[in-house]
Amino acid sequence: MDPGRPVVRLRVWDLPTRVFHWGLAIALVAQFASAWNGAMEWHFRGGYCVLALVMFRVVWGFIGGHWSRFVTFAYAPRSIVLYLRGRAAPGHLVGHTPLGSLSVFALIVVVCLQVVSGLFSDDEIAASGPLARMVSNASVALATGWHAVWGQWILLTLVILHLAAVAYYVRVRRQELIWPMVSGDKHVPESSLPASRDDGGSRVMALLVFVACALTAAWVASLRA
Repeated sequence: MDPGRPVVRLRVWDLPTRVFHWGLAIALVAQFASAWNGAMEWHFRGGYCVLALVMFRVVWGFIGGHWSRFVTFAYAPRSIVLYLRGRAAPGHLVGHTPLGSLSVFALIVVVCLQVVSGLFSDDEIAASGPLARMVSNASVALATGWHAVWGQWILLTLVILHLAAVAYYVRVRRQELIWPMVSGDKHVPESSLPASRDDGGSRVMALLVFVACALTAAWVASLRA
């Protein structure tokens, strides 16, 4: 950001997006810890929480604040190339950048795959997903293999890359990334860029959406024998 240009505070991340972000971060840490320590009942409980969170984020990606909507950071390949060349449009540097958007979409997709595969997994000892009995043994084996091996390590790799990228942009590029995800606001060059809606009405709507997602996750949990 050019220090000579006037800056303004812009609401970038609405409260529901911020709560989702930190909630998912805590949930993923708990999921890795419970899996590695064999605390499978807690792993299942955490999995249902992650299910509710990712369902909420998918819905919120269509109806949430401006910078949280998928359409805002679904960049064309040309935008990614221009960003890498240092010629990104001003609006592409406010929310998720063209490069950062790839990380976000990858994380969402892999987390969704982990949740879904977990629902169909069965370790043939004590841990069986609530939907495992509804599909063939071959499908259960495929889901279990992905969830316990490939999916787990791919997700862990993406998380580490995400944290490394955040550290690089904060420490080396001197960009605001962490505090805006706490406060919701980011300092940007004065312009006509839109702010994310983050009022009482949108927060109530987000709460209703999350309650619906939580009830759906609870219903899925009830299917476990």
